[in-house]
Amino acid sequence: MSTANRVTTVLARQLGGQLLAFREAVGLNQSRAAEVLSAQTAKVAKMERGWVPFRDPDIIALCKLYGVDDDEVVESLLRLAKLDRERRKAKGWWNALDQGNLREYIAMEDVALKVRLWQLSLIPGLFQTPDYIRAMMVSAISPDEIDRIEQLVDVRRRRQARLCGDHPLQVHAVIWEAALRQLIGGPQVMGRQLAHLRELTELPNVHIQVLPFRTGGYPGIGGPFNILSFVEEGAVDVVHMDGLGSTDWVEGAEESAVYADLFGRLCSVSLSPYDSVQLIESVGKEMSA
Repeated sequence: MSTANRVTTVLARQLGGQLLAFREAVGLNQSRAAEVLSAQTAKVAKMERGWVPFRDPDIIALCKLYGVDDDEVVESLLRLAKLDRERRKAKGWWNALDQGNLREYIAMEDVALKVRLWQLSLIPGLFQTPDYIRAMMVSAISPDEIDRIEQLVDVRRRRQARLCGDHPLQVHAVIWEAALRQLIGGPQVMGRQLAHLRELTELPNVHIQVLPFRTGGYPGIGGPFNILSFVEEGAVDVVHMDGLGSTDWVEGAEESAVYADLFGRLCSVSLSPYDSVQLIESVGKEMSA
């Protein structure tokens, strides 16, 4: 599989998995599906595993065969297929990145409509200031890679461009209070970072909640995660978890629903957006005191 295709396999697997579920629900085999497409069984197998781009006529024909007559569901599948095709042929700026995991995530984020994210110890990348990024990366990379810091700053800046424009990315972030108080770069850098975070809360597409220390035990203690949504209705979300040296994608309907429920519970025990702003401002004043 080529690198270009590997960037979009998550989208393709989403679509293929949904079509597989429809086929199994009506008890048909791959051979019957292949007949409708006038194709070999191998094509259906590749489609269901996300190995190939999807043609709209094939999706419509399979939905008809499987008895999927909800126009909204069919339209959502067609939108997902279009996103997948666009990603396969895109020549995005992220293709120049030498980190495969980061390149794949950014390509996915670039076509997402909404991101829900939970962060424990750091300000989310979409919200980081250049000075915060530099201070964070100085301690995170080896001395012989110091020249890469400005490249990473530029990567963050390009990603953050999606917060504005005609069709801005919808972001709902839950941030643990520790991320506000961790002195990345010292009081001045953190003071400016928190001021920027406060400014972002004024954007209509950005919603920030803070999980305060006083909550005690809380859901999501296992680690940070991002939930990416690609269509408004009828599609399964994708969950991304980036750890030290590895990246995990959660793509199944049941599995992603677990994280959506977890995010909802995090929101319910976190401060309201208004009270979160008050805490951000309060911690910011402590930094400048």
